[in-house]
Amino acid sequence: MKGRVFLRKLSALLLVLLLTISAGLPSATIAKQPSKGKEVALSKQLKAISKQTYRYFEEFTVEETGLTYDAIRYDDNGEMIPQKHTSPTNIGIYMMSTIAAEEAGHLSHKKAKEKIKTTLDTLEDMEKWNGLFYNWYNTSDGSLYTDWGEFISTVDNGWLSAGLIVVGQAYPELHDQSDEIVQNMDYSTLYTPEVGQMRGGYDVAAESYTAHHYGAFYTEPRVASYIAIGKGDVPEEHWWKMHRTMPESWDWQAQVPEGYMETYDGVDVFEGHYSYNGTKYVPSWGGSMFEALMPPLVLKEQELGKDALGLNNQRHAEIQIEYAKEQGYAAWGMSPAATPEDYSEFAATPLGMDGYESDGTVTPHATFLALDYAPMEAFKNIQQLKRFDIYGKYGFLDSVNVETGEVTNAYLALDQGMTMVSIINYLKDGVIRDYFHESDIGKAPEELLIKEEFSIK
Repeated sequence: MKGRVFLRKLSALLLVLLLTISAGLPSATIAKQPSKGKEVALSKQLKAISKQTYRYFEEFTVEETGLTYDAIRYDDNGEMIPQKHTSPTNIGIYMMSTIAAEEAGHLSHKKAKEKIKTTLDTLEDMEKWNGLFYNWYNTSDGSLYTDWGEFISTVDNGWLSAGLIVVGQAYPELHDQSDEIVQNMDYSTLYTPEVGQMRGGYDVAAESYTAHHYGAFYTEPRVASYIAIGKGDVPEEHWWKMHRTMPESWDWQAQVPEGYMETYDGVDVFEGHYSYNGTKYVPSWGGSMFEALMPPLVLKEQELGKDALGLNNQRHAEIQIEYAKEQGYAAWGMSPAATPEDYSEFAATPLGMDGYESDGTVTPHATFLALDYAPMEAFKNIQQLKRFDIYGKYGFLDSVNVETGEVTNAYLALDQGMTMVSIINYLKDGVIRDYFHESDIGKAPEELLIKEEFSIK
């Protein structure tokens, strides 16, 4: 593992030297990179935040099962209220966070592997549907948590698969076990060939699929789509059957899209875009940060999709920052998060086809997701967030309304995990993405990322 990191650092150094010599990097891009001193300060701070953040997983993962509590909240008296159920996404992000903790030096290789082995053993025995996992389980024993129904979620299974794939490459001795679980997850059962899209999921108790498909391309379920294609469960044409924007005739969407038709692998695709203050971008469904930037925790969109997903990720980070400034917010980063009452969806509203609201609620995980695209802006934003007394025992609390100053006294496993993986990808040259793409499943659809060009250049 140390040799792998050394090679990545050496490659990155050579690339920087070549770019410097050739002056091939636009000056605007160079200006966004932190200076040497600021880079050291940012790296030091990020490592400290990652150590604090991983404490959540250390204290709220059941030792016997390797399953992490979905969330903890504190009441007005400071008493902790644990939410002792978990989801496939939480399990996948926990395993990746544990790898991140080892990469950061917070855990030994042996300890990290033991923790993940416990989780894998539990996963093998958990109740499934066509190899796919239900949306909620009890952390105490891995049994079904049925208070919220018996739902099979496409997007949540995608994130569990992603975590298992990363595990199989980070720990070759666990590969066969993790790979068998992934291979048994049959995504074809959630795919509608006539539409070319994945269903939102399946209700086992009602024996019915969701009425909707995941039709919008630039949202977090694209990881499940990529994996389903990489496994061979669904055809490659599925990638092209999702909407970059909805068709121009769908007048309910936030803007009338501009663009043109393009053909990929025999499939006609409307390469549409929206605009914000003259900047072109492909919208997500709601305009939130995690729809845009959670998938590149594992997908090499920045590296392989330079004229499509990678460029669009950059635009979403920049517009999130610009939108917050225009609203007069003291910090940026709008994404679904816990609120004092419950949980709500927040966004930079113009970035969405049907944009979520923006009321001044900011969530720290959005800052960390943007690290690869706006490192210095992220560094400044971290300092701004700390002024709201939002940094606690397990890292950053889940949200703060920067207009009212109200802090949500809660930690969510998902948001803690996104923070962990984002930090280690930034500090270790995309190590989690490397693990994912070293797998056969991660490699197989790479050409889909490479060949597309969005209409936003």
